[in-house]
Amino acid sequence: MSANPTPLHLASRSQRSWLRRGSGTRAAVRRLVAFPELIGVLAVAGVLNLWNLSINGDANDFYAAAVKAMAASWHDFIFNSMDKAGLMTVDKPPLADWIEALSVRVFGWSSWSLLAPQALMGILATGLMYDLTRRRFGRIAGAVAGFALATTPTIVAVSRHNNPDELLALLSVAAAWFALRAIESGRTKWLVWAGVMVGLGFETKMGVALMLVPGIALAWLWMRWHTDASRQLRANLAMIRQLLWGGLAMLVVGLAWPVFVTLTPAADRPWISGTSDNSVWSLMFGYNGLGRIAGQTGGPSAGGGFGGGTSTLFGGPTGIFRLIGSALGDQAGWLLGFAAVAAVALLVMTRMRRSDPRTGFVLVVGVTLLLVGGVFSFASGIFHPYYVSMVAPWAAALIGAGVGEMLPAPFGVARSGKAARIVGPALVIGAAVTELVVLAEIDGALSWARILVIVAVVVGAPLLALRLIPRARLAVCAVVLACLLAAPVTWAAQTLGHATSGTFPMGGPASAGVNGGGFGFGIGGGGGGGFGARGGGFPGGTRSGGSTGGPPSGGSRGASRSGTAVTRALFGAAGGTHRGSGNGSFSGGAGGGFGGGGGSSQLDAAAAWAQAHGGGTVAVESQSTAAEAIIAGHSNVAGIGGFSGLESSVTAKWITQEVKQGRLKYILGGSAEASSAPSDGRTGSAAAIAAAEKTAKKLTVTYDGQSFTLYELKS
Repeated sequence: MSANPTPLHLASRSQRSWLRRGSGTRAAVRRLVAFPELIGVLAVAGVLNLWNLSINGDANDFYAAAVKAMAASWHDFIFNSMDKAGLMTVDKPPLADWIEALSVRVFGWSSWSLLAPQALMGILATGLMYDLTRRRFGRIAGAVAGFALATTPTIVAVSRHNNPDELLALLSVAAAWFALRAIESGRTKWLVWAGVMVGLGFETKMGVALMLVPGIALAWLWMRWHTDASRQLRANLAMIRQLLWGGLAMLVVGLAWPVFVTLTPAADRPWISGTSDNSVWSLMFGYNGLGRIAGQTGGPSAGGGFGGGTSTLFGGPTGIFRLIGSALGDQAGWLLGFAAVAAVALLVMTRMRRSDPRTGFVLVVGVTLLLVGGVFSFASGIFHPYYVSMVAPWAAALIGAGVGEMLPAPFGVARSGKAARIVGPALVIGAAVTELVVLAEIDGALSWARILVIVAVVVGAPLLALRLIPRARLAVCAVVLACLLAAPVTWAAQTLGHATSGTFPMGGPASAGVNGGGFGFGIGGGGGGGFGARGGGFPGGTRSGGSTGGPPSGGSRGASRSGTAVTRALFGAAGGTHRGSGNGSFSGGAGGGFGGGGGSSQLDAAAAWAQAHGGGTVAVESQSTAAEAIIAGHSNVAGIGGFSGLESSVTAKWITQEVKQGRLKYILGGSAEASSAPSDGRTGSAAAIAAAEKTAKKLTVTYDGQSFTLYELKS
């Protein structure tokens, strides 16, 4: 046989296809190898996102249960239903759950099939961030931007979790990438793709994705506006039509699922969780919309000591310094000063010239950071620390851009040595201010990092103000960045040492999240569980090492249940026994559970008894309580009161309808009991469940070592 490859023109059709694929693959490999810094950044993201991933178990039981139901039922898949009977959706759009459910369908149920999609999204977002910044500020700037994103503690946490936030971050970076391509090329297709990405972001987490629109629209209008009098009107009308095409793509994609749900008769679909009127529009504009910004029942000011304005679990007090405060600073605030100075420097140096591609960059990225940061700083509704994963991409992009402006060619894009000598020290000082604030808020942890930050300011900043040859300037810049990045990188890496599970993923050591620490809270007379509330508003909480609680032990499922116990404490349980292991478990009298509705052991026994006596779905008020049983394998369980049992106010008429259609048969006794936690004004489905119990057949059952009350509903 000849050792020479078959010429393409003499090959068969299948051979030609194979040869083309091979050459395409080889070309892609060659392109990747040509950018070793990109390989390094992707490797860092891969390690942080994938290392020991299974320690997180099922992460958020609430979403994990939905994924398990959706992987087994296309009806549940379409409507994002949490239970096999299709009684109620989760309180978010379906895109993130769809991806995870498809993974579970293909690879089977496991921690890896559930969490790996988000981890891979984090790696892809890092690569896109590299390219987005590299195209305008050079390869070193791109590498720094990608590295800064990959090592942001909150990004590490959400990349190892099944909350939808990492998908939102990826789609947001993709939208900016396409938008900048559109601005620089003037081609409509890139603008349409940017709209598609924003629409998909809306299908991931609703209104927060729309905060990209002002920056993209402003950058497009400013950069593409024609001033030539001879063709101004026609050209500008065409430019506006292009923008409208992008907006139309965003609307079509973003509203596809909400419109489909609206057009489906209510009797043929689940109740929309988080609403009192079963309307997806109420979920969009109310619970997940303006309520998050302007305040809502159940927000951080509700519930007395649980959700006070200083609660770190709800983002801490609002105000201009919220993003670098005790609740949020260690998640994404370390180098916000660097990003802010970089944005101002770019505005000054570009002078907003339309011919300068940096102008489009700073408008898209800077305006988005300003809008997201401003809204998050003053949002008075339900707000959790991991939400700042939406801040991280824009800060990372500006950090990379700032580095590009600190360095002359061939290492950067500094167009003036004088400007670089001014920008460099200003960036270092800006970064030092915010980083020292964050370090002061973590109660002595990483005390060594203060020395590095001071060295960067005292030694590095003056050196960057000097005339240095390019290689010397690059070396100084590298040392300064190493000093500034050491603390956030260390904090991010410590996320890998413990389970980032439960409802509230947070980057950093175990003591930085709600699973560590020593906040004691007794439920129903039982012993108090422990979690680290990290200071303000939670007596006994700790921030740094030596927490009294620490991460839960006993396996990944125990870790995940520990996180659910935290949520039980916050939103109220009426006693009951929680099956968690580790320091987060709660115990007490019978009849409790998250939001009422019996403890997990009782619900497991009730579901098994119902299955052995003719089948039928057993309902409890809290979807979080139902989630534990669903993951444990009880497919005949459903929560009908929302996440904590307080968000969804179904009606007695709706319960009657579901019974007639055979989707609901039992209610576990205690579902409508009052919570022992301070009231936040919500009642959920308690009234409807209590009304249904009055007309139902009461059954007192002892089964599998558990005693409980079931109400058998009749149509």
